[in-house]
Amino acid sequence: MKNWQQGYRGIGIALLHALVLVALWRGTDTADWLAFAVVYPLAAIGVGVAMHRYFAHRAFRTSRVFQFALALMAALSFGNAVHFAGKHRLHHRHSDAEGDVHAPHQGWWQCWFGSLIDCGYSEPKIRREAAHWFDFPELSFLYRHGSLPALTVCVVLFLIGGFNMMVIGGCLPGVLLLHQSSAVNYFCHCRGQRAFATRDQSTNNLLVALLTYGEGWHNNHHRFPRSARAGLYWWQPDLFYGVICLFETLGLVWEVQRIDDQRLRRADLALHS
Repeated sequence: MKNWQQGYRGIGIALLHALVLVALWRGTDTADWLAFAVVYPLAAIGVGVAMHRYFAHRAFRTSRVFQFALALMAALSFGNAVHFAGKHRLHHRHSDAEGDVHAPHQGWWQCWFGSLIDCGYSEPKIRREAAHWFDFPELSFLYRHGSLPALTVCVVLFLIGGFNMMVIGGCLPGVLLLHQSSAVNYFCHCRGQRAFATRDQSTNNLLVALLTYGEGWHNNHHRFPRSARAGLYWWQPDLFYGVICLFETLGLVWEVQRIDDQRLRRADLALHS
């Protein structure tokens, strides 16, 4: 069963990349990129705000309805919010140690692609880490059928605009977000600066932060994992935190976790040691 699942994931990743290359080779039009402009921002929020800061780290609270909306956004990139939450918590527990399945010291391929094909953790272990999310039947459904929302979007886009719209609007967002997330996993554990003393090798990387809307302030994140804000200072851009603030203003989320100046001063700043 496990080997079948790994093969399915590997084929899926390869197929998404192949489809994108074929669509670009065939040529695209404005309608294709309009579809991308609609889907990609929602899928990006689904990865950074939903899967990472909410489902994995509970950086804010929200209603059950908007919680499900966040999980659907995560699924637009073929992501699985509950599965990611369990896997990511295990990553933090074993960061850059033996139990971390996507540490850079295991090699570029494993860090970038291999851990997506085989995360190294058993399903029971992942489910235990994310057990409270299974109290919601709708999240349990998405856990079992994680690809269904993205596939549904692909079918709708195909019916509206054909093959190229399906691929550019439905598949390309997932491909780009895969590489953006893998860039954080790799470069933010081996390239960059360490502002805080943590037990792992996490780093802050300005270029990765700009490319991933704030996720590249990874050393900050590992020092304060529950913080809704990864870019802790005014000069560290964090678009995902801005999205959370917008949601807060609209009343969609509340109890947003923030690190105040006093906590920052008390932190063990490696730069000032």
